[in-house]
Amino acid sequence: MREDLSAAGFTVDGVAERLGPVASAALHREQPLPALLATEPGGEAQPGEGRPAAEPDPCGTLVRIFTLGRAVPASALAKALPTLTVEGAVALGLVRLENGRVGFGADRALSGRQAVATCDLRPYGDDAHDWWVASDLSELAVGGPLRADHVLGIGGASTTLASWTVRRPAARALDLGTGCGVQALHLTAHAGSIVATDISERALAYAAFNLALAASAGADAVPRVELLAGDLLDPVAGQRFSLVVSNPPFVITPRGQGLPLYEYRDGGRSGDSIVRSLVRQVGGVLEPGGIAQFLGNWEVPAGRSWRDIWDEWLAEQAANGVALDAWVVQRESQDPAEYAELWARDGGASPGSEAHSQLYAAWLRDFASRDVESIGFGVVTLQRPATERATWRSLDEAHGPVAAPMGPAIDAGLRARTWLAEHSDDGVLDVAWSCAPDVTEERHGVPGADDPTVILLRQGGGLGRVVRAGTLLAAYLGVADGELTARAALDAIATVLELDPTDVRTELVPQVRHLVADGLLL
Repeated sequence: MREDLSAAGFTVDGVAERLGPVASAALHREQPLPALLATEPGGEAQPGEGRPAAEPDPCGTLVRIFTLGRAVPASALAKALPTLTVEGAVALGLVRLENGRVGFGADRALSGRQAVATCDLRPYGDDAHDWWVASDLSELAVGGPLRADHVLGIGGASTTLASWTVRRPAARALDLGTGCGVQALHLTAHAGSIVATDISERALAYAAFNLALAASAGADAVPRVELLAGDLLDPVAGQRFSLVVSNPPFVITPRGQGLPLYEYRDGGRSGDSIVRSLVRQVGGVLEPGGIAQFLGNWEVPAGRSWRDIWDEWLAEQAANGVALDAWVVQRESQDPAEYAELWARDGGASPGSEAHSQLYAAWLRDFASRDVESIGFGVVTLQRPATERATWRSLDEAHGPVAAPMGPAIDAGLRARTWLAEHSDDGVLDVAWSCAPDVTEERHGVPGADDPTVILLRQGGGLGRVVRAGTLLAAYLGVADGELTARAALDAIATVLELDPTDVRTELVPQVRHLVADGLLL
């Protein structure tokens, strides 16, 4: 099957070329019509669409059946899968045939028959790999509400986590709540051994298929992945990992009779308990120096801030036995109505329908019962210290665009924050820091004024930090080129400005620490 998919150009780049930019962008917005027109045999391509095909072409056929969920002639599918054959695709449970004869054997057995996908199958990959991900048919293909045990495919949450994951070589890695196996696929590129868990047997079956399809590139192409069924960390009790990644079912879902509960988004607990439980427990499976990264939602009751919530959770976690470094980046905050609108329509309930209105009201009542004022979403990175030292904590907000991928920036930020935790202010002063190459300076002033009224430092990568700099910090950054230690540079600035060197160091060292942590100083 892998040989056929590759030969057909059914890859991320191949599909993008086949559809063209307009249809590709529309498909990312869950609008299938441009892609249907672009892959329709004999159709005319619209401006910006992919090439038209007089006859069904392999890539177009595969897009129509597996991505768009449309029936295709079995004879066209046979041309797209010459090695696997249509019979093989049926045997794998990927398609079923409708109309005509049931048997195989001769080409005429396919004449007049239609092939219909029984699952979604899409190309996926990174800079070095072409993969394919099978999952349950999407809402586009189903045309209605999803089944309760729906296995989700590639989505915004899975790609976000993949982008933010630190890609250090890992001896042992855990994909907690693997779903169809997207994170496990990424782990195969840098982990020696992998365990992937899920509470859903159907999800584990999809993950097994996707990993087998990746492994078919060669016996040594990917490490062995052990798939285990169970809730949260129960299947790996007593084991240790150097990396844990998780896209858990973190959606806060109201509990009530008649309300749909989807396994892929609902962890079977009320409120944000599943994320809180993961924070409390994950330290127990981390090796010293190990890292855990996951996505989550958290409720913020009236009168409290999201940082208050995380301070409470991390205090609970430390009291549970293993104190961890914590870097939480809140990417979004929604009020209860915004959150309800987002998730009430997920799963196929149309806005304006009675079912949608019932779900919307249930969410609002659920949040009101706990006095929830807002719901945060973000990326959590926890690290078990490799040595005996005080832990560090960064609770940041970044609502705008960030680097893609973010993994390298997170890796650098972890190393920088760990170094800062291990060194005193004297250690910071003894380093010859330099401005990162992506840092620029903006000066704003009143027209005609000799001096600026505002100086901003803008980070081009990472979290895209913007820092307002005072006169002393701007002066230091102007000479931070890796030649002078911070101590020597600050003392020289104090001499020029006729200030007390101790006062200058006292003011600037905390600011230097922040710039080092966020990667503006290296």
